[in-house]
Amino acid sequence: MPDVIDAATVRSRKRFARRQWARRWLAWRRVVALLLLIVLMIGAVWLFYFSDVLAVKDVEVQGTRTLASEDVREVAAVPSGQPLARVDLDAIRARIEALAVVRDAHVTRSWPDRVLIDVDERIAIAVVDIGGRIRGMDAEGVVFRDYPRPPRGMPQVRTSTDTRSDALREAALVVEALPAEISRRVDHVEVATIDQISLVLRDGKQVVWGSAEESDAKAEVLAGLLEQPAHTYDVSVPGQPTTSG
Repeated sequence: MPDVIDAATVRSRKRFARRQWARRWLAWRRVVALLLLIVLMIGAVWLFYFSDVLAVKDVEVQGTRTLASEDVREVAAVPSGQPLARVDLDAIRARIEALAVVRDAHVTRSWPDRVLIDVDERIAIAVVDIGGRIRGMDAEGVVFRDYPRPPRGMPQVRTSTDTRSDALREAALVVEALPAEISRRVDHVEVATIDQISLVLRDGKQVVWGSAEESDAKAEVLAGLLEQPAHTYDVSVPGQPTTSG
């Protein structure tokens, strides 16, 4: 009988020991898992922010038309060999957008080791003579490039020496609003102030345009008005156009 009791006691003690070990292992398992997570996080931080495994090895430039890709790379000054995660994308974008010909730039990371630069260049819709220089002007009235001579078919804008940038923006809006059939007849656009814009046609006739407001309506009225014989056409108030001469 004592032998039976002793065997049962041994089995009970073993079961108790196993339960105790299971509880200890459960506690230790959580500690081990936490330590493993910490190690993985430290490793990830080191990999992304300090190692050269994911460092910049290439810069890709897209969207250029007049700019050379190498010129963009030079201005961007992307730090080669720096961990990609630490590259200051905003600073790179600011340097590129400082170029007059660049309207907008998008700079992104392309894992594992490239910086992608997508450039949106300005497009000239007219040329303006400023101090003897033929400059291209975009749809926002920004003057951004030189031409040796006015490109054929591109509208010309003439200004006075004190014409402000806001007046150039208005002139750009007028040029953008001109339909092709009228644009072909325009020799140049004269700009004095934001509300003193006029068109000089190739045959010497003049169009008083006023400001850029309601330019679409003015262009529509002018298309019909040009059928009437006159020297001057006034569409500054499109609801009450007049002619003279």
